[in-house]
This record gives sequence, C-alpha cells and structure tokens, in this order.
Amino acid sequence: MHWRSHVSGLAFSFLFVASYFTNKFVLSVLKFTYPTLFQGWQTFIGAALLLLSAKLGWVEMSRVPRSTALSWLPGSLLFVGNIYAGSRALSRIDIPFFFTLQNSSHVVTYVIVRLFHREKTQWLKVSGLCLLLLPAVYLPLCDPQVTVVRKTAGGRVPTPPLIRLLSTLSSQFDHGGYLWALCHLACVGAYRVFQVNHKSPSLSDIEQHCINYLFSVLLLGLAAHPTGDITGALEFPSLQSHTFHCGCCASALLGFLLLLATVRLKRGLSLEHFRVWRFLSKVTAVVLSPLVFHMEMNSASLLCVTVSHIGESLLLYLDRGSPP
Repeated sequence: MHWRSHVSGLAFSFLFVASYFTNKFVLSVLKFTYPTLFQGWQTFIGAALLLLSAKLGWVEMSRVPRSTALSWLPGSLLFVGNIYAGSRALSRIDIPFFFTLQNSSHVVTYVIVRLFHREKTQWLKVSGLCLLLLPAVYLPLCDPQVTVVRKTAGGRVPTPPLIRLLSTLSSQFDHGGYLWALCHLACVGAYRVFQVNHKSPSLSDIEQHCINYLFSVLLLGLAAHPTGDITGALEFPSLQSHTFHCGCCASALLGFLLLLATVRLKRGLSLEHFRVWRFLSKVTAVVLSPLVFHMEMNSASLLCVTVSHIGESLLLYLDRGSPP
C-alpha cells in the first residue's frame, strides 16, 4: 500500500506542476488574458468530463437534491472568485510570488474562524501565520517588475516612504496583479472555511466540484460579453495558432486529471499526508519555475518566498490531524 500511495502522490505532484505551468504558459507567454473565456472553457470541459465519467461509472457521483445544491451556491460563488482573480493574478505574477501570496490565505481562514469560534490562542501558530503574512505584505514592495514600473512612472524624484507605499498600493500595486492576488487569497481562505463548516456533509468532493463547475460556466458565460473578453479574444493574435489550441486543451484536461488525482489521494491517505504532498508540489513548482519561465527575482523577493514556505511548513506541523 505504501508504494501505491507514493505513486498517487507523485502523480498528483506531476499534474499539479504541469497544470500550473500550462496555465502560466497560456496566460503569460501567449498572453491570453481573458479569464471569463479561459476559466469558462476549463470549467466547461471539467463539468462535461465529470458528468461523462459519472455516466460511465468511472467516478461515484449521486444525484444531488436541489436544496443541497442551492445551499452550496455561496461556495460556488467563492470558487468563481477564486479562479477568476487567480487567473488575473497568475497572468502577471511569477509562480513563486503567486504561491507566496496564496499562502497568506491561511491568515484569512484563521481570522474568519476566530470571529465565529472562540478558542485559546496558540502563539506558535500565530507566529507561523505571521511568517505567511509578512512576506505577502512586503513582496509587492520588492518585486523587481513592480519596482521597474514604479521607477518609470515616478522618475528619480525622491518621495517619502509613506507616499511611496500609498503609490504602490494604488496604480503600481494593480499593475503587478497584486490586487487580483488579494481577491484570490481572500476567496481561497473564505472557501476553505465554508467547505469545512457547510451543513450538508452528503456532498462528496466530486459533487462539490461538479456544482462549482456548472455554476462557473453559467456565471462566466454571462460575464464574458460585459467584460469585453469576447471582443478581445476575437482580436487575439494567436487565435488560430496550434500552440494556443494545444495549450487550452492541455489546461482543461490537466485540470480535470488534477481533480481526480486530488480526490484519489485524499481517499488513500490521511489529511496530514495529503497536505504534505500538496506542499511538496508547490515547492517543486517554485523551484522549477525559473528554469521554465523568464522571471526577475532579487534577494529580497527570494527571502519573501523562502520565509513564506517555511511558515507554511510550520503550519503543517502544528495542524496535524486538524480539519482543512
């Protein structure tokens, strides 16, 4: 059984890294920055393959009552915010920085839980959360890409630190995709709390994702025209490129396979071991990313990435056996 769990973990890690790299390629290299269409395509294929797999008996998915599905809609709305804002952020932010910001979603989860559940403060856990939060706060100020844009916009005129910080948090902050990353991590943290505290335990992970996919297809499809994504996609230079077509197909297929690998890994291992495999997958993506994509990194931003993942490893140690 141990070798099977290792094979499942390695398959999960491979699909995790391949999925993020494929999405990054389409979003940043090909510059297809139309998330309502890109994420709508991925969720449409994911929903179609899930329903087909259930029809063929490859996955277990029962008929979901309407009341249960409606009760899950707040989670689906958070899921849409997660993938939409995440797509916007990933198109502008390098993968190591993206994961550094995403790690701070644990802070959002902790704050929400503390608001509704009074419990004794674990100062070691608070220290771990600070190791996640501080790098995420400091990263926009030391990201080389944002720094270059700030210098271009502001010239060499000296400005007080407070004014420089406020300037970064406005126009330059959004230029680097950090505003979308903030929305993304807020949705991820809130979705994590909703998933744990949802009153209907009858929904399996597959059924939850199926509802999420169907709701995403509907909402993103309705938003595609008002956001201008349809018009922009029609003028996309690589619209007829085989590389673009292969990238979109691969992203949808990898996303579906990653979902199946995630469900399989959760069933075969304890939650603690699943979290370890997810952490190792993120570290692998962070290490391999500079070898695959061009990125600019200085010592300060590298320190932010390192400290953030040290904080996440500390939380993994402290949260052994606890719910997600």
